[in-house]
Amino acid sequence: MSIVKSLLAGVAVLGLVPVLAPTPAHADPALVFDLGGKFDKSFNEAAYRGAERWKAETGGTYKELEMQSEAQREQALRMLAQTGSNPIVTTGFAFGEVLNKVAPDYPDTRFVVIDTAVDQPNVQSVVFAEEQGSYLAGILAAMASESGTVSFIGGMDIPLIRKFECGFVQGVKATDAEARVIVNYTGTTPAAWNDPVKGAELTRAQKGQGSDIVYAAAGGTGIGVLQAAADEGMLAIGVDSNQNHMHPGQILTSMEKAVDNSVYEAFRLGVDTPPGVKLMDLASEGVRLSMDEHNAPLITDEMTAALEAATAAIVSGEIAVHDYMTDNACPVR
Repeated sequence: MSIVKSLLAGVAVLGLVPVLAPTPAHADPALVFDLGGKFDKSFNEAAYRGAERWKAETGGTYKELEMQSEAQREQALRMLAQTGSNPIVTTGFAFGEVLNKVAPDYPDTRFVVIDTAVDQPNVQSVVFAEEQGSYLAGILAAMASESGTVSFIGGMDIPLIRKFECGFVQGVKATDAEARVIVNYTGTTPAAWNDPVKGAELTRAQKGQGSDIVYAAAGGTGIGVLQAAADEGMLAIGVDSNQNHMHPGQILTSMEKAVDNSVYEAFRLGVDTPPGVKLMDLASEGVRLSMDEHNAPLITDEMTAALEAATAAIVSGEIAVHDYMTDNACPVR
């Protein structure tokens, strides 16, 4: 057991974290993974790759912590700050509320939160234009579909994942106005991120309703979606990391978020990581579709041209993809 996990286990047994004076900004950076673990083949694993790239290039060391329960979030952040980690990078929207409590107590520590916005003078908030990348995924899905019906499976039903859904539906409908999009979520609690069995069940049910392509934005649950799609002869669209290699020839593409680059950059800048909101969009290559040898046979020249045209139009502002986080009313269904 690592020092980090040992310390956290100790405070968890006590049920509290002692109030200590904030430590000066120094020492190694730290990375706190969200529920699902660092090898979820999706969001957390992308963060891990970024940290490992920094480690390989610099020879530096960092602390890491995998969350085991919601109750550990505040304990983990306070313990890492008190033991001198700086900066402390957190993955996932669920750290937002906790950081609003913890960050003010450690003004000399720089925190980074990925996937939500926290208004504190020592916090950098990294947010992504998931709707833009999902719009492009929707274009591909509509062009590749033979049935005219595609589908979406989200993990926890929250506005952030509705953002993926809405962008995807917009891209589908902009390409084929008559296409049908089936939408399901795996739950309303954090357990929804790690239920591959439920993801597989929903995938099979969607196929029964005519879907031949499914887009999963569901963390570890998505692994079940991709497997079931492959078993059922459907095409799938992965998320967060490049998942094309998991089922070569059966994953149309993956909507990647540059979580790895965000962690790498925070570790590189260290205590000089600037606070405020950092938007990762198509223009900054913060979101992108995965293209490699595993999905090359599925992508036609016509698809490539359509994606290039849509990307240019989104970057220029000619196409405005709806952001569900700013307006919880998707204009298309």
